[in-house]
Amino acid sequence: MSDTRQSLSDLGGMQDGSYQQGGNQEGGRGGREAVERPIHTGGGGPPAPLRPQEIDAQGRAYATGKRKNAIARVWLKPGTGKIIVNGRDQTVYFARPTLRLVINQPFDVTDRRDQFDVMCTVVGGGLSGQAGAVKHGISIALTRYEPTLRLSVKQAGFLTRDPRVVERKKYGKAKARKSFQFSKR
Repeated sequence: MSDTRQSLSDLGGMQDGSYQQGGNQEGGRGGREAVERPIHTGGGGPPAPLRPQEIDAQGRAYATGKRKNAIARVWLKPGTGKIIVNGRDQTVYFARPTLRLVINQPFDVTDRRDQFDVMCTVVGGGLSGQAGAVKHGISIALTRYEPTLRLSVKQAGFLTRDPRVVERKKYGKAKARKSFQFSKR
């Protein structure tokens, strides 16, 4: 019994024009000759085109950052490195040094510390989520103001919105996964 089905590689060979009907002299299945195809390594091609600079009439770049339930609206403009969050200085609003460290990470990665002023409003969530939202917003606004910085910010992972949020409570459970105490008798 002969097998009349063709594999996908045989069909791909038909598109090249290198598919031959009939038997193969070396034996084996199929009558397809080897075709040299270029192998894409991913590193040698031309660089990705730069995105256009997005600035408003006041010379600011705007972006929205999100983390958990917090949403930050961020305006970035050249300046002395002042960061204002909800009308207060970052040292007052984010009292913990670790939160201020999180906010300044995009500037440290791109070597732009103390070169931009940031004005942002944050709503929702707690302080940790708000700091993450401000960081996300600053990262996006920085790439909109200076598109050449996009590669370094993206490689650091700051442009990706962190999708982790609180798991919902399920019925029949005390919390999302915690069960009520089990009583055998």
